[in-house]
Amino acid sequence: MRIDLHIGLEQAATLAVQRQLSNNRAALQTAGILYPVAPGKQAHTRLFMAVTEPDNIDALRQNRGIATPRRQAKLRETLSQKLAQEIDAAAPSTMILSAAQLGTGLRHISELQRLRDLLHPFASSFRIISHVDDPARLLLRHYETQVLEGRAAPLERDLSLLNAPDWWQACAKTWEGHTPQCGHFSEIQGAPFWLNFTRLQQHWEQVFGDGTFEFHTYASPTACAPFTDQVRFAHSPADVTPPPSAAYITRARQLNALILQVLAKENTTLARKDWRSVLKEVSVAGPPSAAGSLAAVSARFASANAALLDTHAGLRPETFTSDVPLAEWREADPTRGYRATQYLLAFRDRITPTKQDDARPNIALSDQARAVMPPLAQKNHAHLQNTPLRPHNRIGSLDEAQFASQYTAVAPRSLPSGNSGRVIVSCMKNEAPYVLEWIAYHRAIGVDNFLIYTNDCSDGTDDILDQLQTLGIVQHRRNDNWKGNSPQQHALNQSLSEPMIQNAEWIIHIDLDEFINVRCGNGTLQDFLDRVPDATNVAMTWRLFGHNGVTALNSQFVTQQFDHCAPKFCPKPHTVWGYKTMTKNIGAYAKISCHRPNKLHKEARPQVRWVNGSGRDMTDEAIDNGWRNSRKSIGYDLLQLNHYALRSTESFLIKRQRGRALHVDRSIGLNYWIRMDWCDHRDVTIQRNSHRLTAAFNALLADDKLRMLHEAGQKWHHRKAQALRKQPEFSALFEQTQTITLNSLERAAYALALDMES
Repeated sequence: MRIDLHIGLEQAATLAVQRQLSNNRAALQTAGILYPVAPGKQAHTRLFMAVTEPDNIDALRQNRGIATPRRQAKLRETLSQKLAQEIDAAAPSTMILSAAQLGTGLRHISELQRLRDLLHPFASSFRIISHVDDPARLLLRHYETQVLEGRAAPLERDLSLLNAPDWWQACAKTWEGHTPQCGHFSEIQGAPFWLNFTRLQQHWEQVFGDGTFEFHTYASPTACAPFTDQVRFAHSPADVTPPPSAAYITRARQLNALILQVLAKENTTLARKDWRSVLKEVSVAGPPSAAGSLAAVSARFASANAALLDTHAGLRPETFTSDVPLAEWREADPTRGYRATQYLLAFRDRITPTKQDDARPNIALSDQARAVMPPLAQKNHAHLQNTPLRPHNRIGSLDEAQFASQYTAVAPRSLPSGNSGRVIVSCMKNEAPYVLEWIAYHRAIGVDNFLIYTNDCSDGTDDILDQLQTLGIVQHRRNDNWKGNSPQQHALNQSLSEPMIQNAEWIIHIDLDEFINVRCGNGTLQDFLDRVPDATNVAMTWRLFGHNGVTALNSQFVTQQFDHCAPKFCPKPHTVWGYKTMTKNIGAYAKISCHRPNKLHKEARPQVRWVNGSGRDMTDEAIDNGWRNSRKSIGYDLLQLNHYALRSTESFLIKRQRGRALHVDRSIGLNYWIRMDWCDHRDVTIQRNSHRLTAAFNALLADDKLRMLHEAGQKWHHRKAQALRKQPEFSALFEQTQTITLNSLERAAYALALDMES
């Protein structure tokens, strides 16, 4: 198998090629070409991080928690294993790897040797490919990119090196003074040694062999040349990012210089996300810098580049045609009386101390957590454990040992004519294996009726619900033509005109992965309601249950397979204490929303009383808005909502492919898994329902058609899971989920970092 290593350097070409190769993975694989996901979904930055000098930490490694040599070695080992798996599965004739950092960041022969050694077991030959442009244009674009990542040195520093006899060596000296703990990274602050294209070719061929290196002109955004002629794509405005204004670059560079001074003086750091945010706040519109002012750069390499035209068939004469010369470069006026010192004072509180000698004794991160958690998450970990927000399981008065015995069966209620009783309204898509357990369970605890909306189902969910409607158990509505921002909210809006909702005693909106766990009396809704006779709204707080080590789909009940969950006390991140609402139908609110009723009628305010899962009043906090509990309002003693957001890993893959019902514009991926896979504390309280759940479930299966549809749905999901695991994107996600094992403090810190990033 030949390996094509795309190492940059031209930015527009690199981004466009990576985007198109990523978008067309399946078509490429059909043609025998693998663009793997293990090194990165679009750009293969993990490959770069795996081979850099272990003690020379770059910004990527620092920000992604791979700073130590040990973690880097683990990354390299994992990457090698996963590449081998993808290659074995695809059996390609060619593998393409692309990361601009390979060309702009690997200065040392030892780094190239490490890269070669990593890839050599897979390769019969190598081809090193670099897209280039006129050096002046490349230098300008690279300088602007560096500044927006934290560069402090003005471009004049690089221009002063043009008269040096050895550009490569002169640039190398600017990469000194590397202090990542204070935000100083060589690849951000250093001059671009790689502008000497002739030397760059020699550098790579010294390790990969003579004749392996190819320079190419990025001539057109309509083909991924020189990789393949199978993929062609239309040029779109998204392929081109407008250059920043010259004034903005000046402002940002001056502010960077001050920030670095503060960081070095105080031994402090500034998270990359916050650094970028600070720089965005000083942006200003205006004309961009002109490459014509860097004509001296083009002239410096003109002779050597002309010789490259004769030896590289992929280059075109116009590649090295420089822009019309202009007056020599001068840093632009920052405009409007800009003073970087004033902005630094305004941003000063965002620079957070990280002095090692100030650190208190803390619970250390596990090795596994340290390998996967980015710096912000690790910082959160150190902070959370010394605050009142630290997660634990020591709240509530409930002795879980009392749940050793089973609940007893309860006969269905007889409702007066025109009264639909306690009604669950829910929305579903492709949930066939889980419908009957969920229906049976909630019927067993005292739910009287169900109004179910579905949209775009392909797994037989619609057929199951239609049969349940025939049996008089549910009312099923198709929601395929939903309008608005989400299918779920459209369905809830429509439900208000349904007689079943209008005539309900209580309206409960929950999803199919949520089970009402009544933890008092005989475990029925009536047992709970007897304890809160004045309540009009019940905030049923989530208890998030993780995948519990279950990877494959199986037919066991969800409520029995998954019995490990989040700690009871976990105010951060925000998702852990989310709630769904059980609402008494007194007409107090005009709208049903995902988590709660909304649009309170003013005249109904005196009648409304909200309680939490311990039966305590929380009206003041929840009457007008909100969808999650606070430390003041949290309570699980009498009732909680068991939320099985993931189920098994294979089920999660199907959920990822299906998408969301409410936030349809937000994807379900690894970040969702990190937020939801809580497996720290065992809670089996819901399993007191096992006997009556089994009885209610078997009663449903007594209908031959319903049993056949249920079994067909299970088979559909098994086939879907196997098919998804063969797709690179889903296979990679599956593998990623298996590498993340975090305790509650680590997960809270990681999830909180994800919340802060989004």
